[in-house]
Amino acid sequence: MEHKLVTPAKTVAPPGLKKLIEQCQNLYPDQKNPLQVTALLKYWLGGQDPLDYISMYFNPGKAELNIPPHWHYITFGLSDLHGDGRVHQVDNSDETMEHLSGMGFELTFRLIKQTPSSENEKPPTWPANLLQALARYVFQTGNRFVIGDNVPWRKSLDSSTSNIQHMLIANDPQLMRTKTPFGWVDFCQIVGVTEEELDQASRWNGKGVLNLLKKDPTTGGEWLITNMNRSQSVFALFPDTLQQLEKDLENEGSDLAGVNADFTFKEIPKTKIKTEFDSEMLAVKCTLNDNVQPDRAIKSETIDDAKFCSTPLSTSNSLNMSFPPSYQSNSLQVVHLDGLQLTLAPYAAKFLILAIRDRIRHGRHFTFKNQNMALTMVSESVTGAVVSKKTPYGVLGYWMQVLIADDFIDVMLESFKDLVGGIGAMTLPREYNWPDRNLKIIIDNPEQQYD
Repeated sequence: MEHKLVTPAKTVAPPGLKKLIEQCQNLYPDQKNPLQVTALLKYWLGGQDPLDYISMYFNPGKAELNIPPHWHYITFGLSDLHGDGRVHQVDNSDETMEHLSGMGFELTFRLIKQTPSSENEKPPTWPANLLQALARYVFQTGNRFVIGDNVPWRKSLDSSTSNIQHMLIANDPQLMRTKTPFGWVDFCQIVGVTEEELDQASRWNGKGVLNLLKKDPTTGGEWLITNMNRSQSVFALFPDTLQQLEKDLENEGSDLAGVNADFTFKEIPKTKIKTEFDSEMLAVKCTLNDNVQPDRAIKSETIDDAKFCSTPLSTSNSLNMSFPPSYQSNSLQVVHLDGLQLTLAPYAAKFLILAIRDRIRHGRHFTFKNQNMALTMVSESVTGAVVSKKTPYGVLGYWMQVLIADDFIDVMLESFKDLVGGIGAMTLPREYNWPDRNLKIIIDNPEQQYD
């Protein structure tokens, strides 16, 4: 990744870029030429970095609101800057409709200033590398960020020893939705968070955790400013917030409807005569089926050593309304399985607890997605499912569904008690077996489960 730190030259800006710059200049009228990080080789010329520019502004904050001075980073390139198809597809099919510009958003980031101001001080450039990495993920997968999303990063955002190792997505408090010549653009702000804050955002909902962070300047304040020196989570600093969160989860359940996770499955047949159906057969079918496009937008498991949780698929209890159609077969044929053996990667084991306790128990559904297929656990009250109490395991296209009956929920939660604190030093593989349901769940690396 080759970047260059420059002061912008006075050139004629393309229409989309010009409109965004106007928005920034309205916010920072005294900073007409902020420092920028720009890719040496533009994306449309074969470069690897999709962002044309990342501008870095000094924001004085607002002392009366306990908002400290900070650096404000703003990207240009996730939206359509040029409108000529060089980066983003141009849709002129219906000129009466209001369209999103490109991906429909740009990213921002606010980083607290650790030292008093000086005329020659320059902002750190590591946030620009972080924003480019996030932009590459969006371009590679086609997945847009939305407010409340969580982004597990698994390492300090600035490659130090900081406890700020993950991110949530918020609205930028000062940059409002903007209409450009090529459509609407929102400004999504990256907010650095701790491991515990990410875990609770996954269990509950990202917006709820963001609201907790806003309540005190030490955790970001109203403008959600990231402080890489912050060592404690909002729940450690203010224990009452965790107690309230647990109450909300107990009463309302979790908004997180799915995550990326490696898994495999195979059928547990009731008779030896039947040909077993498994994920390996389905993966081959995915590869051979002409209806499956190889470049369809499925979230990659790893991007630059970072693992991204899937954005919530929906808060709807209808599977038909909430699941990507690319996983569903053009035919309506459902393959019902006699029984199921599911092998789930260790890092995703904690989501089994969330799925059953905070989703299924509240009448909802939860999905694990890998590169070729998806597995959705559904409660009895979910509509649109292809499974029932009589046939609880079924496959439709590249989508497997598992019904968790109401009278099975407490049984599973009792079995999963040892997962509450994470897998830790647990010996793998770890097996959970319910012979009366013809169901087995194994916590282990999925590739190790094939003979």
